Amino acid sequence: MRTADIRTRFLDFFAERGHTVVPSAPLPTPDPTLLFVNAGMVPFKPYLTGEAAPPWPRATSVQKCVRTLDIEEVGRTTRHGSFFQMNGNFSFGDYFKEEAIAFAWDLSTRSVADGGFGLDPARIWVTVHHSDAESRALWRRVAELPDERIVARGDEDNFWSMGVPGPCGPCSELYYDRGPALGRAGGPAVDEDRYMEFWNLVFMQYERGEGPGKTGYPILGELPRRNIDTGMGLERMATLLQGVDNLYETDETRPVLDRAAELAGVRYGADAADDVRLRVVADHVRTALMLLADGTAPGNEGRGYVLRRILRRAVRSMRQLGYGDPALADLLAVARDHMAPSYPEVTEAYERIADQARGEEDAFRATLKQGTTVLDTAVARVKADGGRQLPGAQAFLLHDTYGFPLDLTLEMAAEQGVEVDREGFTALMRAQRERARADARARKSGSAADTSALRAVLDEHGPTDWRAWSTLTTESRVLALTGPAGPVPVAREGEIVTAVLDRTPFYAESGGQDSDAGRLSGPSTEAEVLDVQRPLPGLVAHQVRVTAGELAVGDTVHAAVDPEWRLGARQAHSGTHVLHAALREVLGPTALQSGSYNRPGYLRLDFPWRGGLSATVRSEVEEAANRALRRDLPVGVRWMTLPEAKELGALALFDETYGEQVRVVEIGGAWSRELCGGTHVEHAAQIGVVALTAESSVGAGMRRLEAAVGIEGFGYLARERDLVARLAEQVQAPRAELPERIAALLDRLKAADRENQRLRQAALAARAAELAGRAVDVAGVRVATATAEGDAGAARALALEVRGHLPAERPGVAAVTLPGAKPVLAVAVNGAARAAGLSASALVKRLLGGRGGGSDEVAQGGGVPQNHLTEALTALPEAVRAGVGA
Repeated sequence: MRTADIRTRFLDFFAERGHTVVPSAPLPTPDPTLLFVNAGMVPFKPYLTGEAAPPWPRATSVQKCVRTLDIEEVGRTTRHGSFFQMNGNFSFGDYFKEEAIAFAWDLSTRSVADGGFGLDPARIWVTVHHSDAESRALWRRVAELPDERIVARGDEDNFWSMGVPGPCGPCSELYYDRGPALGRAGGPAVDEDRYMEFWNLVFMQYERGEGPGKTGYPILGELPRRNIDTGMGLERMATLLQGVDNLYETDETRPVLDRAAELAGVRYGADAADDVRLRVVADHVRTALMLLADGTAPGNEGRGYVLRRILRRAVRSMRQLGYGDPALADLLAVARDHMAPSYPEVTEAYERIADQARGEEDAFRATLKQGTTVLDTAVARVKADGGRQLPGAQAFLLHDTYGFPLDLTLEMAAEQGVEVDREGFTALMRAQRERARADARARKSGSAADTSALRAVLDEHGPTDWRAWSTLTTESRVLALTGPAGPVPVAREGEIVTAVLDRTPFYAESGGQDSDAGRLSGPSTEAEVLDVQRPLPGLVAHQVRVTAGELAVGDTVHAAVDPEWRLGARQAHSGTHVLHAALREVLGPTALQSGSYNRPGYLRLDFPWRGGLSATVRSEVEEAANRALRRDLPVGVRWMTLPEAKELGALALFDETYGEQVRVVEIGGAWSRELCGGTHVEHAAQIGVVALTAESSVGAGMRRLEAAVGIEGFGYLARERDLVARLAEQVQAPRAELPERIAALLDRLKAADRENQRLRQAALAARAAELAGRAVDVAGVRVATATAEGDAGAARALALEVRGHLPAERPGVAAVTLPGAKPVLAVAVNGAARAAGLSASALVKRLLGGRGGGSDEVAQGGGVPQNHLTEALTALPEAVRAGVGA
């Protein structure tokens, strides 16, 4: 059974039992304590905790989830996957233990033909909390399980809470015995490889108090409303139903693994180390696909960093397998094809997904070269000092700054006869994880840098001497350091703090321009600048990570902006001005920028406009922008009073508070004249190119243009050129003739579709006439029955067509069944039958035990096992007789 079919079967089962089907929430979550949804219950947490009233009494979902805390175990065990799907059914004060247990047992053991998963009841074991006698009794009564297959466990395994005061309760887990070949007998307490957990039922019935971890907290009493939260691992059920050994070999993951093996020229199962690498690739590629589809982009922090690490681990694993060429786009396409049946958005967004992945892969390949140089230098220093061990801090620097996995550092160091201090590296990684948890706690509480402490610095030392417009480097003194808990005198290696300098060359994020990147260095310290903000007017604060040594208040440091970053930022910000002027040149003065964002290589610009821009208009805007670059318009800055700027026609784009003097940036004089505090190029040609990449709606009456600039813009155009070349080759036409050739192909496809539809209609009519001719007489009513193929629409269409071929002057009934995973019964009656007292809706409800609906003329129903359809057709004559009073 395909994973997509398992998913559908689960949702259908619970939908038929009164549960509202809730679509999966996106993986990025607004929950401040999480980066991604990591459990099926996360979107329902406000309802389960009583923070919000649930909109339904019972619900079901298949939730996309990502967990990366144990990412190092991916591929090494058969149970760890970074992306997984969690089937769940939820009750919010509605049903409780008995129904939850009955539902789980019914769906698990019901035959496949009847809509279940067909698991052998004799191979299912369950666990219960040792205090939960009620669940034990229910398992004996509902499932007739013997006591020896009901295992009692303690709080660590079978009592659930969120780790904070609130709802809690016992849980009961279902396990499946996969046979003696996979481990020892004796149940899940003995071997959880042989006995695979596939469903967890959480019974939220108590309220817990303060206390550490999973144990040691008081139970305050019963909840006023008891809830059910269950989770069935979709990949685990697929593992069982597809008869494979582990989740990496299921139908949604194995094709990626096989393609990776094919590219690398290895065979899965031939080498244990290669098998681990192949599983890492298969898992990480699928995870990356889903994260990219949900809008996460690779980056240096938060969600972006998680995605970047996943992509780079996949690239690294392919390299370890001996494959050095770019592979992500190829592998992602395989993952797309097998995830699309459940998540069509991966196909719709694939061009963007592949583009982001290609960029990240190219960047990492370049990083490998840079990091290799750093490693070689460090190894040479160790050897020169007579040592044989690379310090853990150096391995951590390679991992944290250059994205080197530890195994890459180990491998490359070993090639040069040097070991690595793994314990030191592990300690630093542990400390970083603790800091990440602390950051999450800070996000949850809403705390940031201590503003009162920063106010004291501003009051004592005055405004920051800010030199971002004039230089990329300054010699600066550290005035203050602030951590999550307040001021600190020193920051040690690995710590992230807010640093205030007496002077700085770093641009602080403002006016749509992202903050600068760069480093602080001194005799005893190295620190990476992660972010630059203005928390108070006049004060510039730098978020920095100490990468070597210690950074202390009073230190003199060399503050240096990354020149490549600043060049890209200048190109993007000037490109935004150029695009704005070009837009107004083409559309007129009402196309006034209402918001923007720019960073190296990318810009976006929002403006009010009704309706999307046509391809012709977009082309005109892009051409106007690049004409300015070709003319190499001068870029100048002037200071003046606000009235003077307004009189000059300078655009003030935002409702900001200005001082007596304002900064006006001009490109080509009056062609582009805006109030702006950002950094810019000196001549328009330095922007390189402005390549529009997207135009979209961002709200009623608001449009957004996005563009690539500089080297990223040239890269975008090169990919577009290659795409056109591939299309021209595939359709065997000159590039200039592509639109006409593709239009002709589409016309031919449409014509073929119309002809196919005509033939299908003719075949339907012929079959309907034959079926009508075989109708039997029941109490004076002509009754025709048939079986359809396709979907519910096909059953309805055939019933209507057969009805149309029955004699209009005599009562007639056409009944059509559709067998399959979703059985359907469709009934249509003619006017004479209606006059005789027959109703299509009444017939369907009678035959399906109250299910179904529609009108008196045509109705349909489903949600019943396949054998019920056969029984319904058998009962149809009696229902017709009853309907006409015979």
